[in-house]
Parts: sequence; C-alpha cells; structure tokens
Amino acid sequence: MSDKARRLFEALDLDGDGLLSREEVIVALRAKGPSLAAAGVIPSWGVQDTDASSALFDAADQNGDAVLSFEEFTAVVDRRFGWN
Repeated sequence: MSDKARRLFEALDLDGDGLLSREEVIVALRAKGPSLAAAGVIPSWGVQDTDASSALFDAADQNGDAVLSFEEFTAVVDRRFGWN
C-alpha cells in the first residue's frame, strides 16, 4: 500500500468515517481533483468525469457493499496509477 494511496483516500473521505461512498468519490474528485493533481497526489489523467469516477468505485468495491474500505481502494488505485 502506497503513501500516495493513503493521502488520496484521506482526501476523498469527506466525512472522515474511514470508508468511501460512491458519492464521496465523485464529489471529492470533482471538487479536489485538480488541486490533488497539481500537488502530485494523483496523475492529471486521474481527474476525470463522473462516469470515470463511478467506474473506479465499481472496480474497487470488491465485496459489493457500496462502500470502499482503504484496502479495497488501495488495491485498485495503486495498480491503476502505477504506485505499487
């Protein structure tokens, strides 16, 4: 698990409950994505539209419970962004 994945997870966890909902991922990437990319937290191509954010969520939600744990999230973003 990368430090970058931890930083991104924390930035997206808007309510601070340690889980990501689909809405949090979409809203946070829309609001914070450009500044996260500018800070080097995510690649600039990682800031995409709502459909791409939703697809990222679906790919990560391995157990189908409609929330992402840090472990589920990290497994996908580390691989997708080349952080592992």
